[in-house]
Amino acid sequence: MAAKHSIVDLLVVGGGSAGIVGAKTAAGFGAKVILVEQNRTGGDCLWTGCIPSKTLLSAAEHAATARALTGKPTDFPAVRKRIFAAIETFEEVDSPEAIEAAGVKVIKGTLAFRSPGLAEVDGELIRFRQALIATGAAPVQVGIPGLAASSTVTSETIWDLETLPARLAIVGGGPIACELGQAFARLGSSVTMIVRSRILSKEDDDAASLVSANLKNDGVRILENSGITGAVATERGARIRTTDGGTVEADVVLLAAGRTPRTANLGLERLGVDLDKNSHVITDSKMMTSNPHIWAAGDVTGNPQFTHLAGGHASVAVSNAMLGLKRRISDTVPRVTFTSPEVAAVGLTHSDNGRKHHVVTARHTHVDRAVAEDAVDGFTRLVVNKKGKILGGTIVGPRAGESLAEVTLAVQQGLTTSEVAGTTHPYPTYSDGVANAALIDVQARLARPLLRTSVAVLLWLRRRRMGRHLSGIGTRAQENEA
Repeated sequence: MAAKHSIVDLLVVGGGSAGIVGAKTAAGFGAKVILVEQNRTGGDCLWTGCIPSKTLLSAAEHAATARALTGKPTDFPAVRKRIFAAIETFEEVDSPEAIEAAGVKVIKGTLAFRSPGLAEVDGELIRFRQALIATGAAPVQVGIPGLAASSTVTSETIWDLETLPARLAIVGGGPIACELGQAFARLGSSVTMIVRSRILSKEDDDAASLVSANLKNDGVRILENSGITGAVATERGARIRTTDGGTVEADVVLLAAGRTPRTANLGLERLGVDLDKNSHVITDSKMMTSNPHIWAAGDVTGNPQFTHLAGGHASVAVSNAMLGLKRRISDTVPRVTFTSPEVAAVGLTHSDNGRKHHVVTARHTHVDRAVAEDAVDGFTRLVVNKKGKILGGTIVGPRAGESLAEVTLAVQQGLTTSEVAGTTHPYPTYSDGVANAALIDVQARLARPLLRTSVAVLLWLRRRRMGRHLSGIGTRAQENEA
């Protein structure tokens, strides 16, 4: 007979960023919480995403410099050791022990919902009042005829490679593909990216072009607007056939063409939880699903798949679920692709040809920090409405992600370019790009005929007032002399 737990206030399914934040938040309120994780707590960010990929990018940059100076090949085992050391540093924070120390019961196992308010985990029944779905997403398994699974890796399994692939083919052109492509090229792999449209298709055209140029400078071959017709096995790996009749030889093929939500076999249909056509859990702005007792957060939803959103959305969901609040998530969503140069964007990133808003661009040739570091190819671009309100923007260059924080705040708080330009910025920093772009817009608005006339009138009145003042001083001086 299946074991039963006493009823819990919140059942959390998934031990990644969203699940951990949600569970700890609820426990902090004093709720009774159980978190179920099928594999290991910490999620994609810790094990296969943010931490290993950013460590790899840093290691690759140092390796490229060292190789250029010494001519010696990259010590790939040392790179892997550094990656695993970074993971180990954060592993303790997301461990079951740390989560349980916060007041959450952690169960390892496979969960399926049986009926509203009832779930089963490997034979154990759990009764719950509310549930948070936070099972995340997995890499899409691209079906390429003739391509053997033994020749492929994904963003989850590429970390298992024990030797540096001499020839790496990447299917996809999004942030993951670009970051890993540049990193492996800098480590010494011959990298070819096969991209259905263009790289970073969601980003500003100029931003994508700058990243493309830098990838090519690092030795990456980019085949844009290219499809794949099939593949054949070779002695060393695979030969991929492209739609233009060409071929790409690879020892390893990285499949990086998107991610799919982990909703299969959860039994969500038994709870009346609706999914979209791509199997994402549908939520409203309060992170509630079609079942008012079921909430969702993180990559399993249709929201952008970012760690910073997963935690924030989980906090909103749990606050609403446990306390009966009606908090809503923010629609201001910053994003960063950590290539060199970085691409960071938030809000609107394109003009509507001046109908309601326009674009202001400050090239980094006039950012003194960029000049000092010989990194002037980037730019800061703001989207601004006719009243000077900042609606979004794109930054390309070193530390673009850090500089974007100011633009994100401006969008969130409805700040104008006048307010940003009037704020003292530390010098010399890359944030000068934001200040410069804001100042360009302010100066452009001051140059408009009506404003120019108003300024001219104010200047004339000020001159008259000062003239009278000086005349009065002169008269009193003459009287004193007399």
